[in-house]
Amino acid sequence: MEIPVIVAIGGAVFLGGAGGVMTPIGPWYHNLKKPGLQPPNWLFGPAWTIILGLAAWSAITAWYAADTPAEHARVLCLFATNALFHFLWSPLFFRAQRPDWALVEVVFLWVSLVLLVVLLRPISPFASLLIMPYLLWVSFAAWLNSAIVKLNKPFGQGTAPSP
Repeated sequence: MEIPVIVAIGGAVFLGGAGGVMTPIGPWYHNLKKPGLQPPNWLFGPAWTIILGLAAWSAITAWYAADTPAEHARVLCLFATNALFHFLWSPLFFRAQRPDWALVEVVFLWVSLVLLVVLLRPISPFASLLIMPYLLWVSFAAWLNSAIVKLNKPFGQGTAPSP
């Protein structure tokens, strides 16, 4: 197996595993008021597995489609930036118990996905297309995050949402 494939798959596995570890579903989360369109908890694991698998496929496809060192650098930078913002959301929402901070952060995650879709297109339209489910899911997740903030604020200063 070639290094770009190992890196892409390893990155997806790392992000999926880290997201799982950083997402404790405990009393704090259960006591949050959630919107009616909140998916069941069991759906998030399979959804993220598929989405991160498609993102790894996109990264591999884009890497091999890149013709120049500048395009390789663009692919690497876009996916590294996205990985950073992907990694930060769960600790903010679940570990810090700050959905309000996570709502700010999810904007950066969303922008990183828009940039992936737009800037991968000239390199590989297929790689760009593979990111679309991720962008759609994060768009929905951002709406959920926003609804949770609205239904449960304020956060911080020792306050906790009421059951």
